[in-house]
Amino acid sequence: MPSFDVVSRMNYAELDNAINNAKKAIAQRFDFRGATAEIELDRKEKLLKLVADDATKMRGLLEMLTSAVIRRGIEPKAMTPGDFEATALGKLKCAVKLHDGLEQDAAKAISKAIKESKMKVQASIQGEEVRVTAKQIDDLQAVMKLLTAADFGMPLQYVNMRNS
Repeated sequence: MPSFDVVSRMNYAELDNAINNAKKAIAQRFDFRGATAEIELDRKEKLLKLVADDATKMRGLLEMLTSAVIRRGIEPKAMTPGDFEATALGKLKCAVKLHDGLEQDAAKAISKAIKESKMKVQASIQGEEVRVTAKQIDDLQAVMKLLTAADFGMPLQYVNMRNS
């Protein structure tokens, strides 16, 4: 039976490139000369840690990072910025959560959306992915269109397409 997996994966190589591009753009901007502007990737926690002097610089930092991420082919929905927090040194920090892997709530929502569509497919949650199986490949393509049209707050990829 044909099947595929629905996943949400972060391409960390492209994210590293986007961070480096954003750092180069920051170094060239006049309004960031002599100012604190740091971007640090924590792969283990799936976070980007940003530090800037004030709220205006933080918004500019987020904007440059977002545009660099888009240029590298990563969807902006893959990142969720948190609130700005003051540090002990009088600066601002912001933690940007990276969506890497489907969380249980998102996997359940995807499975529920597939079941509510009344298509002749089965969806099963397997760890950080949802496997969708059907008798016909056309049904799987219809499910892909359905999931692409719906907004689950994170980018979705369809991998391991099998026709056996």
